[in-house]
Amino acid sequence: MGLLTGKRALVSGVANSKSIALGIAQAFHEQGARVALTCIQSTQRRVAKLAADLGPALVIACDVTKDDDIARAFAEVGEAFDGKLDVLVHSIAYARLEDMNGEFLNVTREGWNLALDVSAYSLVAMARGARPLMKAAGGGSIMALTYMGSDRVTPGYNIMGVAKAALECAVRYLAYDLGPDGIRVNALSSGPIPTVSAMVVEGVEEALKTTVTHSPMLRPITPRDVGNAAVLYAVDLSRAMTGATVYIDGGMRMLAAGARPHPRAGKPAAERP
Repeated sequence: MGLLTGKRALVSGVANSKSIALGIAQAFHEQGARVALTCIQSTQRRVAKLAADLGPALVIACDVTKDDDIARAFAEVGEAFDGKLDVLVHSIAYARLEDMNGEFLNVTREGWNLALDVSAYSLVAMARGARPLMKAAGGGSIMALTYMGSDRVTPGYNIMGVAKAALECAVRYLAYDLGPDGIRVNALSSGPIPTVSAMVVEGVEEALKTTVTHSPMLRPITPRDVGNAAVLYAVDLSRAMTGATVYIDGGMRMLAAGARPHPRAGKPAAERP
């Protein structure tokens, strides 16, 4: 019996084997949940292969910029899960490279609208689709993936930082609206992880190295770390936790700017007293 045995979970945003969303889906499956995935149509065959290890996982193509497509996807989820859903994970973000690089001042109106539509509004639209299924299940948990660029200037992140800030604010308003239905909404903010999309962000390689040398945990953050945190926020034991942004970063956020490397950095774990 796993912590999520009997639970039905929908994880969005799986794109490839390095996706944080896949790490979450794997953690859910290992804890006994029935898992469904959404992805963009061009990656559906690839994602279906990745889902082979998740049991009879349903893989649904969904364009989150189209309300009709979202409605169809949740209708399929409802049909597969007997009209109920316990967990929704939103791991969707997109911005054009030209709106992330260079000066933020140069972001276009079109780029702004696209980034916020895909990366932030889609959470609202998906929560609306999940609500009746979660009410039928007696409540549920919605999680959105975010990053520290939402409240700290992160060169090379630019418009995506604004989109993540909007996403985190939407989490709080959704938590307020959906709380009476027994639905909690939280954001999971991961430290840097070398996903395919992250590696195009300026300075991410340095951020990855800094996590290993400066964080109290002295190790990189992995998709499975985020998956384990998602399990925590999916189980009923977290039913009083909502409207929060939770940091899965090995403790990096608590360090002051300009902090020196940890004095135990570089030492084997067995030699750390």
